[in-house]
Amino acid sequence: MILSRIPQLVVYGCVSGSIITLGAIGLSLTYGILKFANFAHGDVMATGAFLALFFLFVLQKIGLPSTPLHPLSFGLPLIFAFVLSMLTTGGIAVAIDRVVYKRLRTTGSITLLIASVGVAFVLRNTLQFIWGPDPRYYIKKIQKSIKVPFLGIRIKPDEIFIIIIALFLVILLHLFLTRTRTGKAMRATSDNIDLAQVSGIDTENIVKWTWVIGSALAAAGGVLAGIENKFITPSLGWDMLLPIFAAVILGGIGNPYGAMVGGMIIGLSAELSTLFISTSYKPAVAFIIMIVMLLIKPKGILGEE
Repeated sequence: MILSRIPQLVVYGCVSGSIITLGAIGLSLTYGILKFANFAHGDVMATGAFLALFFLFVLQKIGLPSTPLHPLSFGLPLIFAFVLSMLTTGGIAVAIDRVVYKRLRTTGSITLLIASVGVAFVLRNTLQFIWGPDPRYYIKKIQKSIKVPFLGIRIKPDEIFIIIIALFLVILLHLFLTRTRTGKAMRATSDNIDLAQVSGIDTENIVKWTWVIGSALAAAGGVLAGIENKFITPSLGWDMLLPIFAAVILGGIGNPYGAMVGGMIIGLSAELSTLFISTSYKPAVAFIIMIVMLLIKPKGILGEE
């Protein structure tokens, strides 16, 4: 009986892991360049999710056809809102950096960490002030799952969309980091910011790119979480923060590829744990994995010694 449930839980784990991965990559990039743990990153995800809700409302009001793109449960307005949310969230993150973080960089990582906690509270309470504490819905239609022959699993088209989009964004990021001049400069800055400056790299420009890319991916994760859960709340970012940090630590702090690995492991582990424990304990699984990794290999799976 237990073995028969594993394939279905793996599917759920891949969906959950895809969302966690997008959030973890952004957090890892930020740490790699700026060397501080951004506790506002989860609330940046929530901000992206609510911005998509705003753009969805605007696009529907101006008459963009909202007919679902079969077999998905949503149509073009949400897809356009998804892209606009990523771009806008990236811009907001740069603005926050200019106003808050840039002024505090010389004071040390602890000060930046505390400042990020303050930014998190501001973002969360702003979302709650505008949209209220109650759940908000992208889609209210309940989607039926599709049975996959021979594999004994069921999956919803929206879940396939989530996995494909997350994979696409991860591949796009890989190509950016390895094939473009800016991407290579980001990797160099992450390795040694002082040497990067001596080599003629505009590190301030790299910091901007880091905020844009990391926050845009976080926004994507927030929107995909809303598609999967069918609703969003201002506490979405807080709920996602622990799994994201666990994924970053597991994969190797500051390593975006490690964040990808860690995100999928956390997602799969949390879902497979329901074979033995209640689903309400899934967040604890991420916490336990994080502690074990810190005890066994503090640098993470792909972290450098």
